[in-house]
Amino acid sequence: MTLWTAAEARDATGGETTGDWTATGVSIDTRSLQPGDMFVALKAERDGHDFVAQAFEKGASSALVTHRPEGVAEDAPLLVVGNVLTGLADLARAARARTAARVVAVTGSVGKTSTKEMLRAALTPQGLTHVAEASYNNHWGVPLTLARMPRDAAFAVIEIGMNHPGEIAPLARLARPHVAMVTTVAPAHLEAFDDLDGIAREKASIVEGLEPGGIAVLNADLSTSQILRQIATDAGANLVTFGQDADWRLDDVRITDVATVIAAAHAGTDYLVKLSVPGRHFAANAVAVLAACEALGADAGDAARHLSDWQPPAGRGTRETVTLDPHNEGESLALIDDAFNANPASMEAALEVLAASAPRAGGSAEARGRRIAILGDMLELGPEEVEMHASLAASPHLKSLDAVHCTGPRMRALFDALPAELRGQWSPDADDLAAMAGRLVGPGDVVLVKGSKGSHVSRVVDAIRKLGHR
Repeated sequence: MTLWTAAEARDATGGETTGDWTATGVSIDTRSLQPGDMFVALKAERDGHDFVAQAFEKGASSALVTHRPEGVAEDAPLLVVGNVLTGLADLARAARARTAARVVAVTGSVGKTSTKEMLRAALTPQGLTHVAEASYNNHWGVPLTLARMPRDAAFAVIEIGMNHPGEIAPLARLARPHVAMVTTVAPAHLEAFDDLDGIAREKASIVEGLEPGGIAVLNADLSTSQILRQIATDAGANLVTFGQDADWRLDDVRITDVATVIAAAHAGTDYLVKLSVPGRHFAANAVAVLAACEALGADAGDAARHLSDWQPPAGRGTRETVTLDPHNEGESLALIDDAFNANPASMEAALEVLAASAPRAGGSAEARGRRIAILGDMLELGPEEVEMHASLAASPHLKSLDAVHCTGPRMRALFDALPAELRGQWSPDADDLAAMAGRLVGPGDVVLVKGSKGSHVSRVVDAIRKLGHR
């Protein structure tokens, strides 16, 4: 199906076109480019213009550029603009203007991507749903997502993130959502903000992009909830809250080692949601999804049923079995991969999941598996980062664990604060823990690996997976 014609792209951007081409997709990476895509030559660590010739070799229909790159034929199908990122934003603006889709934009300190994927599961059965890929939530990810939106989409889910003040509002105005959601406000990216209130104000700025009569879906259980409400009210948004004392009420959460069962209520109707993964932090987001679905005009009851199909994205709490010895049924362990991101709130939630998990019998009849946490640094927490790491030692969920291994200079603070019976190994670098993975975990164990992406604790995840390949 045609996404862009040369004439439409020219009119959207004010650029110049060569040739009469059509594009069926939009790509910024030749590694994932599909035949028929328009290649967008963004400049990041590398200049995308260096890859235009390669994009055409792989079947690109056209390229968005500032000039004809070296090695590209004079008659190549190009869309030439003054600035590629601006051109991409122009395509995004035009794609948003031509669609009749109901749009929801999602932000929050924790759970943006998981909530976006919950919305995908809830909305897709109810109509063609366009959803951002991966964590495409920044200054190029949001316009790329919009530029890819099919003309006939019924719903669109746009994830919006930030690292510094002033980033969310411009992206929200580009997305023009009918519904704007703030999942939570937590101490993440505190390096760039004075305090938690500053983060709340930045998250709440997502309402600046709301369409007239738009709805703000807000967490009612936060210390900063009043800030969210006030900013949304001042922007003229209609308010819908979720939480323990809210419009969408979270009545009960039950966690097992394989599921989360949620009882919620709204306007006299009870809802039961069963997620196929454990995690209290997923429960509030699931209720927020029900609220957003109703606000979009979708069926909340249908959404509740289809949330059972949702699985967390890779690195955000996914659970897998690593078979250590295929010839011995007991020679396996459960691995919880939560190595994509971390802050104190999400770390506490992950520890609760681990504490609720049931180890199995180990390699022998008398051996039992253990609950093991392998934790990497939480980054971008600001001047109180050492105290925040050390304070994890007070988590009540640690009482159910057998060992905690730590990596990174910040996690040294937690390691030193742990009781002696829990203290495992500490290493300054994740590669050191990865090298000793075979000595840290064993048959029957449930192993949580969590940390910020920049801590590279995902290398420990890879090392544990490779134990199954011996």
